[in-house]
Amino acid sequence: MGQAKTSAKHLAMHYVATKICQASEIGYNGNLFGGTMLSWLDEAGAAFAGYLCRTPNMVTLKMNEVLFKRPVKIGHHVRIYAKAVHMGTSSLSVRVEARRFDFQKDLEEIVCSTEVVYVKIDAQGKAAPIDQHLRDGMEMRSINELSQRL
Repeated sequence: MGQAKTSAKHLAMHYVATKICQASEIGYNGNLFGGTMLSWLDEAGAAFAGYLCRTPNMVTLKMNEVLFKRPVKIGHHVRIYAKAVHMGTSSLSVRVEARRFDFQKDLEEIVCSTEVVYVKIDAQGKAAPIDQHLRDGMEMRSINELSQRL
């Protein structure tokens, strides 16, 4: 199996998940529902944020501008990638990107991208600080170096 071709810009992103577009997820114009894509991006981004922050207790605070660049059709394989952008006291900003995989061309094409901010919460649902050693690691090394352990 050949290796998918991506630009150097995408090499720093980390593979998180693959989704396959199903007929039940298709809208009136024959494309994947935008809301379904948003759900995929949010779920993958939250899993990535939880892994980096070493907690399952991450919730979505906000999703920035979402760019839908290409359609997704029934049977398309969509690979989702993420990259940590910024860590705050209780939050982590994650760049999330969905890429449609073309089996014939052995190529991935970006179909959708956004940046999402996740917040670590405690048992009562209130913002809680991310462990100090993880935040300190962000100061000592770049976020990319920290996430290289993936």
